[in-house]
Amino acid sequence: MGKALDAVVELLDLEQIDLDIFRGRSPEGEHRQRVFGGQVAGQALVAAGRTVPEDRPVHSLHAYFIRPGDPSVPLIYLVERVRDGRSFTTRRVSCVQRGKTIFTLSASFHLREPGFEHAEPMPDVPGPDQIESTAERLRKIHGAEVEEFLRDSPIEIRHVGPLTAEARRDPALRSRQNVVWLKADGKLPDDPLLHVCLMTYASDITLLDTVLIAQGLSWADGVVSGASLDHAMWFHRPFRADNWLLYVQDSPSASGALGLARGEVYTEQGELVVSVVQEGLLRQRIPGS
Repeated sequence: MGKALDAVVELLDLEQIDLDIFRGRSPEGEHRQRVFGGQVAGQALVAAGRTVPEDRPVHSLHAYFIRPGDPSVPLIYLVERVRDGRSFTTRRVSCVQRGKTIFTLSASFHLREPGFEHAEPMPDVPGPDQIESTAERLRKIHGAEVEEFLRDSPIEIRHVGPLTAEARRDPALRSRQNVVWLKADGKLPDDPLLHVCLMTYASDITLLDTVLIAQGLSWADGVVSGASLDHAMWFHRPFRADNWLLYVQDSPSASGALGLARGEVYTEQGELVVSVVQEGLLRQRIPGS
């Protein structure tokens, strides 16, 4: 694994400090003002999964971001064993800093069983080998100032469509859809829970960008601030996060400083493996205010 991916895998390897109590941390030297939402969601899912038998993979999660997390303070994950049934297991996780809950997650785990099958087909888009890496496109737009961000990214991303900065410059590129290829930037161990948690981490990276692309806005402009409010995922079929996955995202609505984005994740073979929905807070700074 590369250094950035190795660091995230270490972040997901929580320390168990008591029965159903786990401690996580943020990356050393973290420059963000608050903890990245995908990190908290991924760590919370690890905490939940470690209290569930291995033969019951997670099939859904629903999370709320309540307060911004402080990267300099450890994250304490408290797991509540809500239900242990014959087919389903339910866990509720609270993430606490300085005695206050900053994040909650409910996760359901299901003993796999035979049943009906159908899925939305994957859209016809160029493969990842036909698309320039997002890192190279960002270097062309922003130059050396993005090098630290790119060096610290554990997920390789290739945008099929425009970046937020490109949609801001050219109104013709604005769209309510945002399609990217992504994968972990290295080989991962054969741990199904780790692959699910890495996808949970990655699912938060580009989802709110979809709202900005529709509006012709960019994070780099400094005129918009945003935060994830809630996040839901459904895991339909097994997958590996270190293989290319197509993340097809769209934004059906934005109003009242709230933006909704949805995503479907496919393997390169066209198998639908994950569905995602997120609402975020997006505030535009008014010049002179």
